[in-house]
Amino acid sequence: MLTTFLRRIGDRLRPLGRRLRGDAGMNTAEYAVGTLAAVAFAALLLKVLTSPSIQKALTEIIERALK
Repeated sequence: MLTTFLRRIGDRLRPLGRRLRGDAGMNTAEYAVGTLAAVAFAALLLKVLTSPSIQKALTEIIERALK
């Protein structure tokens, strides 16, 4: 009897818990951190791709592919 009662309470509270736990999106701080990480990654990628050795390697790969 007690387990049935507790199960009923749990069944009624479960949807409320899901609603309270759910996060529809990021808040401002999470957007700021995500944006900062994306910008840092883009800067690093730009630095790598504009280095002379990488440019030379990419040029050679493209030339080989076109031949």
